[in-house]
Amino acid sequence: MTNLLFIGDIVGRPGRDLLRHGLAALASHHNIDLVIANVENSAAGFGVTPAIAEDLFEYGVHVMTGGNHTWDKKEIIPYFSKQPRMIRPANFPEGTPGLGHYVARAENGVAVGVINAMGRVFMTPLDDPFRVVLKEIEIVKAEAALIFVDFHAEATSEKVAMGWHLDGRVTAVVGTHTHVQTADDRVLPKGTAYITDVGMTGPHDSVIGVDRAAIIHRFMAAMPQRFETATENPRLNGVVVRADETTGQAVSISRVNMSLQDLEMLAVTPVAAR
Repeated sequence: MTNLLFIGDIVGRPGRDLLRHGLAALASHHNIDLVIANVENSAAGFGVTPAIAEDLFEYGVHVMTGGNHTWDKKEIIPYFSKQPRMIRPANFPEGTPGLGHYVARAENGVAVGVINAMGRVFMTPLDDPFRVVLKEIEIVKAEAALIFVDFHAEATSEKVAMGWHLDGRVTAVVGTHTHVQTADDRVLPKGTAYITDVGMTGPHDSVIGVDRAAIIHRFMAAMPQRFETATENPRLNGVVVRADETTGQAVSISRVNMSLQDLEMLAVTPVAAR
């Protein structure tokens, strides 16, 4: 069996600090073989920089995915040609820097294909993700039996549809972008692990990561407002997917929702048996 950890949207310094202090203990506790994280909000909530990406790799992330904020920090654009372990939604137009997939080698030696795609409902109209993701699957399945898809989308219906679209074709489909962890984690009938949204790794006493006073003022006044990343109640949201590398199917999916104190406790908790 191969254990995969996916970390929901990392938001600003509070999210990065959770990984810095707690990712190693979390990965050890669950016997994790590969860590994937969505990093498009890791630079003060908007985008990611090369320096932040390097820090996150150092903390233990193996593959990084993105979404609609991928290009917010312009210095990240040339980084894609240097670091294939950072991917972006595959359905950006042809010629966009980077790739929408990467085949990683997990700690146990198993190849894992990671694919990133972005939804179109209430978001930037990109190429059709339902067709593009099938092409990406054909590319990675030549090297990997396990295939993990991060579908970065706004609409619940679009994410649920993608889960059913890929059931039996991939190991897992996880939704990102809305920053609120959903309670619908399950393995679909043909063996694909699914959750509508993994949630947010960052400050939870906020409005999806942003200082709540600024957001409330924006709603009430309908005037432009400077958004600052909140700091209170940092929590790590993620999912652990246990997968059978011989069949490519998921055996289980379970949610992770932990404070820094919870993560620190893992460091003194006996490691779960494989």
